[in-house]
Amino acid sequence: MLHLRLIVPAELTEEVVRTVEGTVGTAHLVVVPGAARDPAGDLVLCDVAREAGDGLIADLCALGIDKSGSIAVEDIELSLSRRADQAEEDAPGEGADAVLWDQLAEATHEESTLSVTYLAFLAVATMIAACGVVLDNAILIVGAMAVGPEFGPLAGICTAVVRRSARLALRSLAALIVGFAAAMVLTTGFSLLMTALGLFSKSMLDADRPNTSFVYAPDLFSFVVAILAGVAGMLSLTSAKSGLLVGVAISVTTVPAAANAAVALGYGDFKQVWGSSVQLLVNLAGIVLAGTLTLLLQRYLWKRTRGTRGTLA
Repeated sequence: MLHLRLIVPAELTEEVVRTVEGTVGTAHLVVVPGAARDPAGDLVLCDVAREAGDGLIADLCALGIDKSGSIAVEDIELSLSRRADQAEEDAPGEGADAVLWDQLAEATHEESTLSVTYLAFLAVATMIAACGVVLDNAILIVGAMAVGPEFGPLAGICTAVVRRSARLALRSLAALIVGFAAAMVLTTGFSLLMTALGLFSKSMLDADRPNTSFVYAPDLFSFVVAILAGVAGMLSLTSAKSGLLVGVAISVTTVPAAANAAVALGYGDFKQVWGSSVQLLVNLAGIVLAGTLTLLLQRYLWKRTRGTRGTLA
């Protein structure tokens, strides 16, 4: 269930109430006249089944509540109510299959913004991965994958393509390109510093690395894994199961490939730079392709589900 907190201009309250009451899957409607001060208006509270949430939010936006008032949405972790259970049963489809497009756009907007924190996480993850590839340490590689925040901009690109949002696409591309470029430059400097300290050497990079050599040797499996990761990543975002993103992060070799390319660049090993760069691009392309197709399929299936349910009703 979702909890909606609305600030509504007094002249629109009755229409908003009728909209909420007319939406299948709503419960616990509360109206507090004159409670809101900024902006001034009435406070309207209600709960709605997740599968009916996107339609209700769209109807409220059509009334202009997002401009003249406010729409706040929260996930309800626990609701002990027979009325809520009935609302979820009445709502079309299953909550786990529903996509809240405004929530997805907001989440990807936040995660795909080029910020100091984003750059710091990506740079640190790439440096950890650099230690992993030089030492041939798979544990460090996995740790670097988990730290890397690059799935946010990738999800932003997928969402922008489906929603035809040029602004989100440009923001996400900027975060992805600038982020990886900055992280690789910093990691190249980091590897040279480690070399000067005697902790890294070119012989370590050139040695047989059975645990990490895959990062500069792309093959068909790299693309297959990226496709599967893109599907899993978008499903975790749209179903509000963000904890699954950690598993997605450690299944692709974006950060390790960038790290290997950065270290190899510092040593002038352009063969590994090329192989690692191809590995990076293959993974990025696979995730974006699969994520976009997943969103398109979800939108199609959800519209079909709601249409079938409406016809039966």
